[in-house]
Amino acid sequence: MRTLIISLICFLAINAGAAGKIKITVQAGVYDRENCVVSTDVSALNLSTSSAVGLFETSGKQKKPVPSQLVTEAGKVPRLYWILDGKTPAGIARTFVAEKVKRKQDGELMHVEDNQKALILKKGDKNILQYNYAHVESPAGIDKSYGRSGFIHPAYSPGGNILTTIQPKDHYHHYGIWNPWTRVLYDGKMYDLWNLADKQGTVRAKDIEATYCGNVFSGYVANLDHYIFMPEEEKVIMNECWKVSAWNVPEGFLWDFESHLYPSTPLPVLLKEYRYAGFGYRATEKWTKENCEMLTSEGKTRQHIDGSTARWIFITGATETGRSGLLFMGHPGNYNFPEPLRIWDENANGGRGDAFINFAPTKNKDWELKPGERYLLRYRILSYEGEMTKEKADRLWNDFAHPVNVVIDN
Repeated sequence: MRTLIISLICFLAINAGAAGKIKITVQAGVYDRENCVVSTDVSALNLSTSSAVGLFETSGKQKKPVPSQLVTEAGKVPRLYWILDGKTPAGIARTFVAEKVKRKQDGELMHVEDNQKALILKKGDKNILQYNYAHVESPAGIDKSYGRSGFIHPAYSPGGNILTTIQPKDHYHHYGIWNPWTRVLYDGKMYDLWNLADKQGTVRAKDIEATYCGNVFSGYVANLDHYIFMPEEEKVIMNECWKVSAWNVPEGFLWDFESHLYPSTPLPVLLKEYRYAGFGYRATEKWTKENCEMLTSEGKTRQHIDGSTARWIFITGATETGRSGLLFMGHPGNYNFPEPLRIWDENANGGRGDAFINFAPTKNKDWELKPGERYLLRYRILSYEGEMTKEKADRLWNDFAHPVNVVIDN
């Protein structure tokens, strides 16, 4: 009897795929949802290289088209992405049908512009962020060691305000949004890949593996190398892969940042405990203690954040359009979550109070990276106009940390 049941299930699944249609149920779970990112494996559709997928939300006899984006990811897995639009209360399920359709050329609202020095993620004609893969030299008259590649700048608000800066005079090695490590123990010796003036190491962009465009998201996959400077040579001790995706949601610019780290030699890499390292953000120089504020998920304000741990932190400041900001969210799967934060308090830079934020997982403990293993850090960022609230930040973090449950029903 059990063999008969298994055979029947397999027969139904095969025939569902052959029919070119699958039913998808999206369950909100225990959290209220609003315009959240959804994705699912659609291998059951038995797609060919020439196949396209249409997505429809069903309610009774009604069938509403839903913008979706099909991506064949590593391992040749076809994955469908869409936005669960509007509000979906906790405990509610919504049903969809995905089916094979004739391939058609849709307009790509979310796209990538390559200017031969950088990739710019865009929503329509608006810039979201720029990934600089070409080497950027130091400012004129400044030591050449401060130049580098492989960083995000500018990052924009929806109103077009630039919210990052690079090479500020107080810290020429600060590069918008970047991800180096400060105390790196390799083969018995310590190296610093953050403080470029020490000339112990750096991070360099390597190549662009892929870019994505569509009506749901734009993005890229980029490879970077982590170098140490030895007396006799420069040596790559870690490879890194950035996966960055910007989503077509109505509330601001929402984008994901993934860092995949791989030791590249037979030796381990030990990221030593230090007060700052990892995912960093240097704010526009227009923001000082006089016109920007910070708040964390634990309710801490700027003077009390440094050294604390948090699920998220936001910064809001004065801009040409009024007020703009960035919400940074850490993922529960990250090392040493909730991660310690390194920020500058209001006394920074001689009392100017310039803004710097760093998720620093090695702020209070070492992290050993072993050869042959992959290590992943994930962050989600929302760039917004106006003000952020704790309630909204919690909702957005719940979407990121505890995504909706997706069930394929053949």
